[in-house]
Amino acid sequence: MRIAVAGGTGTVGSYVVEAARGRGHEVVVLSRSAGVDLMTGAGLDAALAGVDVVIDTSNRQATSAKASTEFFTTVTRNLLAAEQRAGVPHHVALSIVGVDRAPYGYYAGKLAQERAVEAGPVPWTILRVTQFHEFAEQMLAGLTVAGLHVAPKLPTQPVAAREVGERLVELAERAPAGRAPEFAGPRRERLEDMIRRFAEATGVRGPILALALPGKQFQAMRRGEALPGPDAVLARQSFDEWLAERAASPRAVR
Repeated sequence: MRIAVAGGTGTVGSYVVEAARGRGHEVVVLSRSAGVDLMTGAGLDAALAGVDVVIDTSNRQATSAKASTEFFTTVTRNLLAAEQRAGVPHHVALSIVGVDRAPYGYYAGKLAQERAVEAGPVPWTILRVTQFHEFAEQMLAGLTVAGLHVAPKLPTQPVAAREVGERLVELAERAPAGRAPEFAGPRRERLEDMIRRFAEATGVRGPILALALPGKQFQAMRRGEALPGPDAVLARQSFDEWLAERAASPRAVR
């Protein structure tokens, strides 16, 4: 198959590219370095010639609902229009468990993306996944003030980004499925415990304060709105297994 990957240089996208090539597929990375601008649509027609499926892992971190919605709807509509012109028969989109239940600006954009895919002209598959194992690292970096690390108290069921990439390729090899079963990690965790274990394993210093943070997003997540349903497909790698690999890498935080 000839597979085009939007966001193919990002965290999940790079794993999609790796997995697709490992399974013998020809891969087209849709990126500015390759002459493709997803926001304007420039270069898409040429890049999608002969493509059998598009996997969209494009991303922009934005906490504003307006900015997030503008990005995801613009990119999705540009992709779908170009896919229709090129005769691409399958569009696969990556989304997040709980985007319709946890009020958060970034999630508003992902929900708008889902709706654009559903209303679009190309047969589709949408895969909702739980937070990545990297979530603990992101929270640790984003909630540190003057050496004090705040750890939000909430449940999560994190999944390895590499396995998400592999799952997306598996779905791309099949016929369009609409909403695929959710994809989650093998076990439920507490985010505050994950943050403590990450800090210890990677040598991060300073006190860690576990708090029930205010705001509708954190309240929803504490209620379990970002947890997978009973029919979710479970990945293999646990957070502790991922952490052992992460701590041993030269990129580990010190």
